[in-house]
Amino acid sequence: MFTGLKAGASGAALAFLLVACTQEAPPAPPPPEVEVMVIRPAAVAHVVELPGRVAAVRTAEVRARVDGIVERRTYEEGTDVRAGQLLFRVDPRERRADYEAATATLRRSEAAARNAAQVVARYQPLVGQQAISKQEYDAAVAQQRTGQADVANARAQADRARLTLNYTNVVAPISGRAGRAEVTEGALVSASGATLLTRIEQLDPIYVNFSQSSSELMQLRRDIAAGLIKTPNLNSIRVNLSLEDGTPYGPTGRLDFLDMAVDESTGTVSLRAEFPNPNRYLLPGQFVRAKVRGGIDSRGITVPQRAVQIGPKGASVLVVGQNNVATLREIRLGDLQGSNWVVTDGLRPGDRVIVNGGQKAQPGSPVRVAGAPPAAARPAPAPAAR
Repeated sequence: MFTGLKAGASGAALAFLLVACTQEAPPAPPPPEVEVMVIRPAAVAHVVELPGRVAAVRTAEVRARVDGIVERRTYEEGTDVRAGQLLFRVDPRERRADYEAATATLRRSEAAARNAAQVVARYQPLVGQQAISKQEYDAAVAQQRTGQADVANARAQADRARLTLNYTNVVAPISGRAGRAEVTEGALVSASGATLLTRIEQLDPIYVNFSQSSSELMQLRRDIAAGLIKTPNLNSIRVNLSLEDGTPYGPTGRLDFLDMAVDESTGTVSLRAEFPNPNRYLLPGQFVRAKVRGGIDSRGITVPQRAVQIGPKGASVLVVGQNNVATLREIRLGDLQGSNWVVTDGLRPGDRVIVNGGQKAQPGSPVRVAGAPPAAARPAPAPAAR
């Protein structure tokens, strides 16, 4: 009886194996459906991003113009001062004495000149009456002219002495932010040594200096000449700033200077933009990034922000290539305009970029483009008999 049971079990197992071998393999899952956009050139703003440094519009070094001892400082360091405001006072006593001596010399010269003029006035009618000689009259006229020259010289000396006396009051040459005082009360300052007292910088408006490669500038000029990029005049080119931490700076500036010479050491051309700075957010020497909006590029390429993947190695997109196979393409990004990235390198007109469904697609795997006709069904493989 046990022998019959064993024979029946063996037959059932053999029958199960035959049925299992004759079953078809499970069908492969269909390719994921994705939405694509075909790259076509469009007019976009031509933006160039460059590093730059902030610089004051005007910088004045306040230096001593007279020898003497500093009596006092009359301004607060780090505050705004106006043009003509008193900053330092140098001991004026010696300069005042020089001015008074020059004034006395001027008065003496004026008195001598008046006396010479009176002599000439008395001699003039006597010459016609031949009461005096012509030689005496000529000598009196010469004395009068000498007196007039002495008056002019004495007046110039008095003016110089008064000017030197005024230099003992050191005033601000321009309006702006006054820096740290370089001397203290009791310090000896020298006019011949041009002792530095302090600096004044104008911070509103303010400059941003940056530079561009000469090769890039030449290419830009060629594109402008060919009509591919339309640019406004120099004073209409707008510039936006980003601070060191990436925060955008609110006010928009304008390009106001373009150097016409190339720096031999760096191979770059210097540019400068002017920005309003009412709240003193920008300070001289600060590092910023400038975005120069140089016109409209008719060959621009943009992709939606959701289609771009940004990783440690840079930005990339998924492109549908031949046979509807997804391919990872590295790209170079420009400016973010609205919800679209401007692509400066990596894409060409006609490329199909995945904009939706990319999270289901894998590089190197086939995808099905939404809206495209389905591919012809392939015949199922014949079951393998075993």
